[in-house]
Amino acid sequence: MVDVKRLAADILGVGVSRIKISPEAAERLEEVVTKDDVRALIDQGLIWAEPEKGVSRGRWRVRHIKKKKGRRRGHGSRKGPRTDEEEAWKEKVRAMRRFLNTLKRKGKLEPRVWRQLYRMVKGNYFRDLDHLKTYINEHKLAKEPVR
Repeated sequence: MVDVKRLAADILGVGVSRIKISPEAAERLEEVVTKDDVRALIDQGLIWAEPEKGVSRGRWRVRHIKKKKGRRRGHGSRKGPRTDEEEAWKEKVRAMRRFLNTLKRKGKLEPRVWRQLYRMVKGNYFRDLDHLKTYINEHKLAKEPVR
């Protein structure tokens, strides 16, 4: 029987573990000698190869849905370099405040406008320094366009 399975595996091009033999073919296995005999049993449907087993995507789907909802994203799941959100915020705000103070010192901003923009920076209105500059130029808040 082991020899028959090995021959069938060679013919069907699969591993021995995937070869299945029908119980009806049990008494005919002693007569099998050549690959042609095995081919005949394969043609009759008494020997066949089981289909490959895949990897289920069910668990992935469940996890994916949870991640889309924002779950499973805590500190233990993160890869790559860590960015401290507070440090990033401080750097961003400090850069914008430095810029506003420079404009005020050069006399390009009125004190009232400077205070308004300063408050907006604190309130996280601007994404970054470029956004602040664009806002100032679009609303013509400075005496001359800022770069």
